[in-house]
Amino acid sequence: MNADATKKASDDRQREPLLVVAADTPASRDAGFSWLTVLGFTFLTFNLGLAIYRSEGDPAAVGFVAFSYLDLVLLFYCLKRFENAQPDSPARRHLKWAVWLLTTLLTAVFSYKIAAIMPLPLQILVWGMAASTVGGGFYVFFLHKEEKDC
Repeated sequence: MNADATKKASDDRQREPLLVVAADTPASRDAGFSWLTVLGFTFLTFNLGLAIYRSEGDPAAVGFVAFSYLDLVLLFYCLKRFENAQPDSPARRHLKWAVWLLTTLLTAVFSYKIAAIMPLPLQILVWGMAASTVGGGFYVFFLHKEEKDC
């Protein structure tokens, strides 16, 4: 192969995109039905039932599992609606608050359950990590502004 042919082949490869992305519109995001999502929620629901059965009537355990399940279902619902909402719409702003609140509640509940079985120094670490996660999420969701490239 001569130098001109190698250069032309190299130029052709640089112009071709590695991935072809379909048009990203709300209609295209909402169009598909995901069996993987159904499978995931079926598995989550099965585990909910199994955890309630294994709790042997402990109301605290049943409450924890039921709250976590409900929180996750609401979180995925709000995330799906958030993805499909128009940019800069009031609905998108409200959904952003809902997503942050649901993730904060889930973080707090899991941190409580984990810290309950830890010694005091590790409890402090668990709650510190939870607080930094919640605070970082708040900063990224509501305070940080992306700079637009010109």
